[in-house]
Amino acid sequence: MGKSKYGKGYQQKGATPKGSKSGGDPLRGGKIKASHILVDKFSRAQELYEDIQAGANFENLARQFSTCSSKKKGGNLGEFSKGDMVPEFWNACTKLKINEISQPVKSKFGYHVIKRTG
Repeated sequence: MGKSKYGKGYQQKGATPKGSKSGGDPLRGGKIKASHILVDKFSRAQELYEDIQAGANFENLARQFSTCSSKKKGGNLGEFSKGDMVPEFWNACTKLKINEISQPVKSKFGYHVIKRTG
C-alpha cells in the first residue's frame, strides 16, 4: 500500500481510486456519528486495526489504548458536523459505511482508527 495524505497504508481493500467519490454511507442532516482510537504512533494504530479485523472489540481497545478522553466511552465521539473535526478525520469518516473501521488516519493529533457508527 502506498502513502496517502492520511498516512501510510490508508487505502482500504476495495476503496475507490484516488480522486473519485467516496463509497461511504450518506450523511444525515450533514452529521456523522463515529468512535475512534487515538494513538501517537502509526505502528500502534496499525496493530490495533489488525486486532479489530481479527475480532477484537473496538470499544474495549479504545478504553485500553486511546489517548483521547473519549476512551471513557469506548471511543464514542457522538454526532458531529464537518467543522467540528479536522479535515483528515472528517474526510475519512465520510468514506466509511456504518460499522466500517478505517485503517489508520493521520491528523495533527496522532493516528486514528475510526469506526463510523451513524
